[in-house]
Amino acid sequence: MSRIRLLPEILASQVAAGEVVERPASVVKELIENSIDAGANKIETLIRRGGISLIRVVDDGGGMDRDDALLSLERHATSKIRTAADLAAIGTLGFRGEALPSIASVSRFRLTTREPNALAGTEIVVAGGRIETVRDGGEAAGTQIEVRSLFYNLPARRKFLRSENTESRNVEHQFYLQATGHPAIAFSLVRDDRIVVQVPATPTLRDRIRDLHGAELIDQLLHLPVPNGADAIRITGLIGRAGVSRKTRTQQLVFVNGRAIESPVITSALREGYHTALMRGQFPVTFLFVELKPTSVDVNVHPAKREVRFCDPSAVHEAIVGAVRATLEGNRTTWQAQFRAPDSTATPTPASSPALLPPTHDLRGAALPSPPTGEQARWPAPSRGDSLELSDPAIESSIGLSTRPSPSRDEKPSASHEFQIIGVLNRLYVLMENSDGLVLVDQHAAHERILFEELRRRMEQQGVPSQRLLLAQTFDLGPRDAEWVERNLETLQKMGIGIEAFGRKTFKIDSLPAFLHVSDAHQFMRAVIDGLRNASASASPVRLGEDMIAKTVCRHAVKANDPLRFPEVEKLFRDLLACELPYCCPHGRPTMIQISLAELEKKFGRKV
Repeated sequence: MSRIRLLPEILASQVAAGEVVERPASVVKELIENSIDAGANKIETLIRRGGISLIRVVDDGGGMDRDDALLSLERHATSKIRTAADLAAIGTLGFRGEALPSIASVSRFRLTTREPNALAGTEIVVAGGRIETVRDGGEAAGTQIEVRSLFYNLPARRKFLRSENTESRNVEHQFYLQATGHPAIAFSLVRDDRIVVQVPATPTLRDRIRDLHGAELIDQLLHLPVPNGADAIRITGLIGRAGVSRKTRTQQLVFVNGRAIESPVITSALREGYHTALMRGQFPVTFLFVELKPTSVDVNVHPAKREVRFCDPSAVHEAIVGAVRATLEGNRTTWQAQFRAPDSTATPTPASSPALLPPTHDLRGAALPSPPTGEQARWPAPSRGDSLELSDPAIESSIGLSTRPSPSRDEKPSASHEFQIIGVLNRLYVLMENSDGLVLVDQHAAHERILFEELRRRMEQQGVPSQRLLLAQTFDLGPRDAEWVERNLETLQKMGIGIEAFGRKTFKIDSLPAFLHVSDAHQFMRAVIDGLRNASASASPVRLGEDMIAKTVCRHAVKANDPLRFPEVEKLFRDLLACELPYCCPHGRPTMIQISLAELEKKFGRKV
């Protein structure tokens, strides 16, 4: 007796539905994507009881005739692809022909559709995968789909649904994704007969983000540079400024050829692009759009189409890293211009502005000796406790930095400033005035960034100091790790690791960076591989030592209670503006905060 049997068609559809339809949000996603593919200019979505009781999606797209409407409810019936070649170059959001039959098999389903020039439309009613009614319909041009009593015939699936409020939030998240990814389409969402979101079609992504996420977020975003039209990979969208981050990835939205996806390649590229501009454990706010040839990306690798596979993931990684870095560094000019001189004809004097102290005082008001004058004049050298004493002799011998931002020997305090220094708050925050209002500078974080970039630059120029081991150490790696090390031997050697192949999967280390203390070469290399696998090809050759550099400069930067003279604060601020990433310290904390005049006037009730 044969034990293998063909499943009934309805049961097979319900099994397939388990992959496509996980929850009400999955239904909303599939239906909205079908509406977008149909060329809709307006999409209306309505849910009740979190989508469990009712989901209705109405669009004004191209619609279908009766034959196509009936065929759309058959498994693997689609207008998106014809041949295997089409499957390798998918340009639409849907393509498998599984969504509608899968949804219809686990709900009470109603479809009405009409082509724009047709006199009558078609209405089809399905219950649990069985067609009950097919008749003419009089709905407006486009397509309307109602999904009622989701999983009514699969109680085992229905009991795994969350509360109505949780399911509603999941639907709203999916709605926001689709609305963000397609700003040229008008969207509306109604929950339990109450309008939750209603946004018109907008010409730009910025307008759509403002409508969906608020004007406050827009002020914290930067436009990615417009890519060259000839680029094989185009990176567009908006990303958060340095220091703008969240504890989760909920606002890290990524679209590949218009499809909202999740990709570890893109996630790691974003993290690499921000690098020291982001605190550990935080995730950047991004609205990132990646456009590339359909033949360069495979979207048929996940049942729900949430993941994609790239033909050249390293090229995508490098393109995103380059775009993010260029945006953050390019914003420096705008950021510098923000801290310009106040709009006044005369610079206030100490008499008219008592808080602005002359260079012969420290910023707490204590009298200090006047600086020497003349060509050979030097500012007083910092005390022993103020000098940068790196913990590692190898770094000490090759690099020396002053922990105080003392002016150079020929530099004199200038009478005209790009800003006005007012004083110091709590012996830590330097208060300054510019044309936009009040500026607060964290002197410790600012000096950390200055020392970090200076120390890293000197190490890159002079080479990473390395120390030969008394006895060379060998270790074995797995096939994938071994292949990665073989491809990156030159990079590892630039970072001060003397490594070479010593067999098929065996490697030998005879020298290490002098600032690292390694007891187990095998564990060390595993940490190196994990830490550098996602690094950009243009990463700094001292990447291995950046954590050590950050810790070193943190210990030796100006502290909260360190008094700074007027010229020292002025030099600190100028050096900060000259940094590659002046917005934050190496740990990702902000160095400077601007409080606008409008904000201050609101606080004092001068403006509403």
